[in-house]
Amino acid sequence: MRVLISGGAGFIGSHLCDYLLKKGDKVICLDNLLTGKKENINHLLKDKNFKFINQDITEDFSFPGKIDAICHLASAASPKDYLKFPIETLKAGSAGTLNLLELSRKKKAIFLLASTSEVYGDPKISPQKEDYRGNVNCIGPRSCYDEAKRFAEALTIAYHRKHSLEVRIARIFNTYGPRMKKDDGRVIPTFICQSLKNEPLTVFGKGNQTRSFCYISDLIEGLYTLLITPDLIRGRARINEPVNLGNPSELKIIGLAKKVIALSKSKSSLTYKPLPVDDPRRRCPDIKRAKELLGWQPKVNLEEGLKRTITWFKK
Repeated sequence: MRVLISGGAGFIGSHLCDYLLKKGDKVICLDNLLTGKKENINHLLKDKNFKFINQDITEDFSFPGKIDAICHLASAASPKDYLKFPIETLKAGSAGTLNLLELSRKKKAIFLLASTSEVYGDPKISPQKEDYRGNVNCIGPRSCYDEAKRFAEALTIAYHRKHSLEVRIARIFNTYGPRMKKDDGRVIPTFICQSLKNEPLTVFGKGNQTRSFCYISDLIEGLYTLLITPDLIRGRARINEPVNLGNPSELKIIGLAKKVIALSKSKSSLTYKPLPVDDPRRRCPDIKRAKELLGWQPKVNLEEGLKRTITWFKK
């Protein structure tokens, strides 16, 4: 395939570039490097099947030649980044999504949207199923990200219904691994960096809020399988409907902190701060649809994934 990846210099996007190139596909990486890093793709720049274009997808652009698939991963994804760039985040989910959907329509390319578990907000049910409509504060501090992704999903489905565009929507739950930025504010890189410096680990609230963490290699396999699976119906689900991709093993943040300290052999203690506004109390995916449609489920357990990630951050 010839695949265009927006946000291809980001954490997840760069790993997807690697994966597709190893499969023998050709990859065009679009990224304006607002939150992505050139260092993530430097090792690919000499590959004849890889092309990097510094491009803001919210601006008008065209692309010559055939494209088989477009994977839309462009967006600030960490709270620290999208709180710093709220308008840019909203534009990536709205104008950026529209531009890429139009390109998909013209090229007759499959369109894959990287959505997020944040569309569920602070959920009142757990685990979260794809038919749960969420509990989102549409004007809260996190709304620039939540609502950008919810709008992107609505626009993607509208193109599917009106233009019969072949689409995929992945609702990505907390993902971690090498190439995460140490200062992006997400819990795993924050805990690892603090523990490697023997600094106190910052726990918000009492640490009883939960998350479920998916290692990057598992997520990439899920995204790829979703992309290449034909448009069919299995059970009650359809391939063009949202699909949760994440690890259903739920863990309290306080437990994660203690696990990181132990695995990094740190002397760190814990320090506590108030919970941020609208911080979800529970986050855990129901992945029955992914199992049913894709035959996918995560393979890397948290301890193994953390060991690999700690080793990368040490280096």
